[in-house]
Amino acid sequence: MRARTPQLALRLEAAAPDNDTPWCAGGSVVYLGETLTLSLDTACRAPARIGAELHLPLPPAATPRQIRDAAESWLRDEALRIFQKSALAGRRPLQIVLAFGKRSDWVRRDGDVLRCHWRLIEQPSTIIEQVLGRALAAMRPEPVCDDLFALA
Repeated sequence: MRARTPQLALRLEAAAPDNDTPWCAGGSVVYLGETLTLSLDTACRAPARIGAELHLPLPPAATPRQIRDAAESWLRDEALRIFQKSALAGRRPLQIVLAFGKRSDWVRRDGDVLRCHWRLIEQPSTIIEQVLGRALAAMRPEPVCDDLFALA
């Protein structure tokens, strides 16, 4: 039996790009168009934004992975909160779901569900409102009728 030749030539000795560089105390994340500096603070019980700093409840010896997970978790929670607040202002209840695909649109509609990419939270609030406004305008309008059988 003949040995297979690899389809892709992998260079194992090549250094992988260091994605963990910004994930340290003093690193930064983008939130609503502004840069927040990461601060490790064991005194806080939950991540908190104080001015231009994001205080994470982590010890000074936290790994870059722990810092990234805590910061991104806070960003995702904030994204869901802000998207729901923006999308639901003056409208019927809609389900907002966060999307995580690398090449997905900012907002995609699936019936009465809006799938918003969580990285949209990095944009200024005016951009977020514009993107959500366009998606909501394209949705079918809510029928204004008190008679249940008039819709049939």
